[in-house]
Amino acid sequence: MSNWVKVAPLEDIPQLGARVVRSKEIEIGVFRLQDDRIYAVNNKCPHKGGPLSEGIVYGDKIACPLHSWKISLVDGQVEEPDVGETACFKTKIEDGIVYLELKD
Repeated sequence: MSNWVKVAPLEDIPQLGARVVRSKEIEIGVFRLQDDRIYAVNNKCPHKGGPLSEGIVYGDKIACPLHSWKISLVDGQVEEPDVGETACFKTKIEDGIVYLELKD
């Protein structure tokens, strides 16, 4: 079963910035790209657990603030030569509001 959670109005998330949503089990980074697309991934880098929401967004990737691992916001895959992935979450925008899908 899924549950859509209101994150914030789109304009409250800065372009190339993020907001953090905390659920019972996980912290999720919700990112707004330059073209207003919204993506959400586990907020912990798969390398050393760095807070991805504090990293630098460029294109459709995030660079971890700890060791600059580059992670795709589209599919959660780490850019070579590093290896790994992080969980992705569905998002949507309705009437200017960003929503995040959490699984029950």
